[in-house]
Order: sequence, then C-alpha cells, then structure tokens
Amino acid sequence: MGMLVLNRLMSLQRDRQRRRQIRARCGFTTTTGKRKGSPCQQDDDGDSNKPLKITRSSIEDLSEDILCHIHSLLPMREAASAACVAPAFLRSWRCYPNLIFNMDTIGLKKNGRGENFHHKIDRILRNHSGISLKTFNLDYTGMTGFNGTSYFDSWLQIALKPGIEELTLLLFRSQKQYNFPCSLLSDGVRNSLQCLKLRFAALHPTVELGPLGSLTRLHLSYVNITWDELKCLLCNSLALEQLELERCEEIICLKIPCALQRLSCLSVVECKRLKVIESKAPNLSSISLRGHRLNFSLVKTLQVKKLVYFCSNFVHGARAKLPTFMPNLESLVIISEVEVVDTPMLPTKFLNLKHLSIWLLSSNTSRLYDFLSLVSFLDAAPCLETLVLSAPQSDMMHESVFADSQLRDMPDLCHGNLQSVKIRGFTSAKCLVELACYILKSAVSLECLTLDTVYVPRCGGKNKYCAPIANDVLKEAHRALSAIRTYIENKVPSTVKLTVLEPCSRCSGGGI
Repeated sequence: MGMLVLNRLMSLQRDRQRRRQIRARCGFTTTTGKRKGSPCQQDDDGDSNKPLKITRSSIEDLSEDILCHIHSLLPMREAASAACVAPAFLRSWRCYPNLIFNMDTIGLKKNGRGENFHHKIDRILRNHSGISLKTFNLDYTGMTGFNGTSYFDSWLQIALKPGIEELTLLLFRSQKQYNFPCSLLSDGVRNSLQCLKLRFAALHPTVELGPLGSLTRLHLSYVNITWDELKCLLCNSLALEQLELERCEEIICLKIPCALQRLSCLSVVECKRLKVIESKAPNLSSISLRGHRLNFSLVKTLQVKKLVYFCSNFVHGARAKLPTFMPNLESLVIISEVEVVDTPMLPTKFLNLKHLSIWLLSSNTSRLYDFLSLVSFLDAAPCLETLVLSAPQSDMMHESVFADSQLRDMPDLCHGNLQSVKIRGFTSAKCLVELACYILKSAVSLECLTLDTVYVPRCGGKNKYCAPIANDVLKEAHRALSAIRTYIENKVPSTVKLTVLEPCSRCSGGGI
C-alpha cells in the first residue's frame, strides 16, 4: 500500500516538472498563473487577459502528517530510498517509526563483515531523531569480523525515547558481553515498552529500576542475569504475558510470583543450572521446556494446560508423573532423542488431555522401545481427540511383522473421543502394526488414520524438495506398504478414512 502511494506521488512530481517545462517553452509565467499576449496563446474569444487555471499536485503540497504516515507504511529499505529521492521524505525519515537492522535491510551479502554493518547503522542513526520510533531491531546474526560494542550505548540513546514499543538486540558472542544500560529506561520508555529481546548481553536490573507498565513479552537468550536480578525485573513487569529464557546459565531457580496475573506462556531452553520451577501465576497455561531433567515434585504448575517437553527418556516419566503434577493438561508434546523404558499401564488418568504428540528421534539404543506400550496413554486419556506419533526410521531394528505375524492381543477397551491418528515413519515393525490395529479396533469415533512411510520432511510449502532418504529406508518403506496392505487395510471400518503416504516419486527418484 505504501509503495503504491509513493509511486503515485513520484509520478505526480514528474508530471509537475514536465508541466513547468512546457509552460516555460510556451511563455507562461510561473508566478502569476496568467498567459502572455502571444497570438498562439489566445483563446477563441481573443481574451488574452483570462487567467489560466493550473492544477498542481505534488509531494510538497501534502501536510507533514500525511507524508509521515505514507512514509511509515514503506519497508525500511524503500523508506530510505524515498528519503534520498524526495526532500520531503528526507524530513519525515527523522521520524520513521520502525528501524530494523539486519543483513537484508542493510543490503549486505551473506557472511558480510560486521564492520561494514556497524558503519552503515551509525550513518543511518545519525540522521534519525529517535522521535516517534516504535520498533528498534538490531540483528548481528551472521556477522563476522567485528567485536566492538562501544557504539551501542549511543545508538540506544537515540532509540530509547518515550513511545518505543519493541526493542530487540541480537548481538554476537564475544569475550566481554555488552552490558545493557538499564539507566536509559526512563519513565516514558518504561511506560511504552511492550517487548524486550536480548541476546548475548548482560542485564543487571536493580530495585531502583521502576515499573515497566506495558511490558508484555520478555525474551532473554545467552543473557548474563542472576535469579535475584530476574526476580527484580519480573516484579516490575506486572503486565507480562510471555517469558522466554534460553541458555541463561546463571539462573538456578525460577519462582514466578502470583503478581504476574497475565503471564500465560513460559519457555525455558537449556538453562543448565536451573533445577526448580515454581509458578504461582494464576493464568500460566503453556510451558515449553528443553534440556532439563526436572524433579516434577518441585514444578508447582497445576493450572498448566499445554506442555512441550524436549527431553530424552521422558515418555515413561510423563505417564507416571504428569497426571498428578499437571492434572489439567489438554495438550502434551514430548520430543525425545531416545526411549529405553516401555510405558507402563497405570491407574492414574489424564482426564482433560485432548491432544498428544510423541516425537522419537532415534532408535539407536541397546533396548528397542515397544510402541504398543503407548496404549497406556490411550487408556489414561478418555478425552483424547488427536494422536501424532513420529517413529525413527534410520535403523529398522524392531522385529518385522513378516518375521512373526502373530499379533498380540490387548484388553478390549473403548475410546469414544479419538478422532484423528497420524503415525510418521511407519515401518513393518510388528509393534507399530499392532498399535495401528489396536487403534482401529478400540477407537469407535475414529475418523481418519494417516500412515506416513517417510519420517523426514516432505516437499511442499517452504520445502522445495523432500529431505534425502537412504536406500535402506526406501526399502523399508516398501515393506511398510506391504504390511499395511496385508495386516491393516482389511481392518479399517467404513467410517474411517485411511491415508497411506508413500515416498515422493519426484524426490526419491523411483527408489522403491
């Protein structure tokens, strides 16, 4: 939209210049708007004194507010180009609201050098007042050859003005982390700042910081901050809704106070020293954890409805512990690199669980996981509606159903809500075939069963091609298709849609 308006205005500017040239050649004056008395310039009635009405429309005719609004609609690179072409836009550039500095907006090639990036930013900011700035995003990701931080304070002095809403500093790893200047967070800045993202920085707020009344999102990655300092920041951010911590290795515990009434999402990734998570925030409903072996007796989060947990050997622990410590779970995603303990049948229940996803990334263990043991989750979750299972294919070490076709019997249970099941990486493993047959037998409300014989991402959408597939995996996919035809297809009720996905013929080159 902004580019269309700009192109129209630039076209009007060129038309105006052409009209001036024509008037000059024909003898029109540019000050009075009247014609000279040349015969070739007279009207049919011969009145040479009649004023000539000229309609002029140009960028300079627009008010400053309209110019600033049009300019604000443009992406940053186009806005900077417009400021070079039109003096009016050069004035409004000083109030351009969104400054986003990365390799793309600056125009650096891949693996560009940090020094060039640094000097371009410095030149741009010298021409900006900081007034009306809403977003300041500085992304040094991918930069090489620059380790200085001496200019960051001066840049932030320009950016941190009352009205700023989003501040992002994605810096680089260096021997000395940049110390974020909390002193620049004035009253006006704290009242308007809604999102703060820091990477590779040190943050040391004190009790004198004052309230950040509008802060709703806080993302800290590789940030040097202690729990006491983070607690000080949280207690001053009562509007906080999302908290993300990644590799903040100084934090040893996380105790979220009940004052954070709006906090709904918590993400903690690879904070290796963190052992305790305790939340009294009444509306915290979504937690994502990666790289932690937590004692769930210390995770006081009874109100949580969604959990994403990336941790090896956790499927067994999830079944054994989560019904007690997170009884209100509605969505559970488990991502595990390896599982060596089968899931036991237990009396505890997930009374509210509706969506379950289990991603197993590797089968390269001394003991193979029995996929049929996942029936324990189906038995424990009477409200379950969707089930997604991703099984590893790199080494098909399980016993094939063609080696032993005698399928195990499970207790006759009835699941009245399960509607959709998808198994990615489906092979001829006997325990996978048994699981699929059990689901078809017991899930009376089942609508669709999808068996994907490929584990890797497929082409389509952002992926131009499917991920490469090894020849042994392609051969196992052929056996999986035979197992589906032999043992599963004849058990599919007429009310269930069975979808079988084969390897892509275009990307796999007809390997099967």
